[in-house]
Formats: sequence, structure tokens, C-alpha cells
Amino acid sequence: MISHPSRHCTVELQALPSRIGQVRRIVSAQLRYWHLDPLIDRAALGVTELLTNVHRHAQPDKMCTVEIELLLDRLTVSVHDHDPRLPAVDTMTDDDSLATCGRGLAMVAAVSESWGVRAEGDEGKVVWFALSAPAVVGAGTARPSRRAGGEKSGRVFAEIEHAVDGRRAEHAPARSAVAG
Repeated sequence: MISHPSRHCTVELQALPSRIGQVRRIVSAQLRYWHLDPLIDRAALGVTELLTNVHRHAQPDKMCTVEIELLLDRLTVSVHDHDPRLPAVDTMTDDDSLATCGRGLAMVAAVSESWGVRAEGDEGKVVWFALSAPAVVGAGTARPSRRAGGEKSGRVFAEIEHAVDGRRAEHAPARSAVAG
């Protein structure tokens, strides 16, 4: 018997740089809550890239909705915006090796099992990616350790994050609608 066949979280936001960081923290916290710690880094990177694309390219506004859904053994992260133009993956040449943009969707493709775009006519589009989820630990059972590679890497990342942000991540206000 499946105790949680589907889990879902939705966040609506304006894709501004400060909001992108908040959504990244919401996604990370939600995956921790669902005991999907091994997916946090890839999901956070993917959602950051998709939201950055909305910030840089979406017209007429930067409003969007981020959804994460765990359905059996598949985590799907999607971003809906109001711009009907479909994104394109840039093919990088040797001359582009130092470029600072144009790699977002290629990175999403690299960290995910699959990704795609769904046009929604005048309503815009949805860009999504999927990750295979490990077996989910049931409620009330022991939780696996967060970092399989040891605590040292976690401390280094926390120090870098603190140095970049200038504040601790858990103090950032954020709102979401969560089911499950």
C-alpha cells in the first residue's frame, strides 16, 4: 500500500533575484521534509536556472508559479510563466567558453533525467524537469543522514553561502502552499 502516492508544493512569485533565492530555500526545505535530501542540490540548481530564465527573458511580466510534485518515484519541478515564447537550448562553441549566460537549460538537462517545455497558448508556457526519487522514508521512521559524503562538505557550503548572502538562509521570509 502506498501511504503518500502524491505530494505537491506550489509557490507563486515575481522572478526577481531576491525571490529566486527564497524559492530555492523553499524547495530545499520541502525536499528535506519529504526526506529527499539526495535531490536537493540538483532540484535547487534546476529551479534556480528556470527562474533566472523567467527573470531575464519573460514578457510581459515576471510573475510565475513554481510547482514541485513527488509522484511515486519521480520528482517533477515546473515553472509556469506568462510568456508564450518557447526557450531554446543554445549550442556552445569554443568561442563561447567564457560566456556568462546561455547555459541554463543545458545545465537543467545535465542534472535531470528529463526536461521539457509545454506551450499553453496565450497563457504562456511551463518548463519542467524530472528527477528520479530514492525510496521515501515513511513518517515516523528514522531519517537518513543529509550528507552521505560527510559533514565537511556541508560545512564548507554553509560557510560559502553565509559569506555570499551575508545572512543565514533560515532567516529569509517565504510563503508557499504545501500539500502533503
